[in-house]
This record gives sequence, structure tokens and C-alpha cells, in this order.
Amino acid sequence: MGIRITRGAAPDEQLMRGIFAAENCPHPRRWSGGPEETYDWHGHGYQKVLFCVSGAIAFQDREGMNFRLEPGDRLDIDAGTEHRAVAGPEGVECMESFR
Repeated sequence: MGIRITRGAAPDEQLMRGIFAAENCPHPRRWSGGPEETYDWHGHGYQKVLFCVSGAIAFQDREGMNFRLEPGDRLDIDAGTEHRAVAGPEGVECMESFR
């Protein structure tokens, strides 16, 4: 279980959607969070694939590792990996899907 970041994986929405399709990640959706909005500890029963579209967001795992995403960065979170997140000072917009 874990979290992985790929820097600059998809600099635009068209490329993000193409990656989701190629990797069989159905129904990508966009969401946004306000400045420094927090998301408390949680996990998922699936692998989450997330791209930062604009702004920034920082994730943390239970082992204390920190992962900061900026536009174009990709985050993969394995099923069952507990994590929390905080949006950057200007908020964040992301696109995510699952497999």
C-alpha cells in the first residue's frame, strides 16, 4: 500500500482524460477545494488516480510522508492506504478516477 507521485504527468485536461481512458479509469470527475480546505483521514476500497489541474494540494500518509501536488502532477493512492490532504493557500482543482 502506498502513495506515488508523477511530476508533470499531464499538463492539460485532454491529456489527463486520455490517460484515464488508456488505464481503464472510468468516469473521471473534477472537484475543487477552497483555500487551505482540509480532508481528514480516510481510505478507499479502490486505487485512486488523481491529477492536480490548478492550485496545489498536499497529501500525507500514516507514515508521515508528505506529497505536494501542483498543476499537471499525478497522484496514485493504493486501495486501503489511509491519507489526509490540505488544499493550498489559493485552493485546488483536481480531476480523479479509480480502478
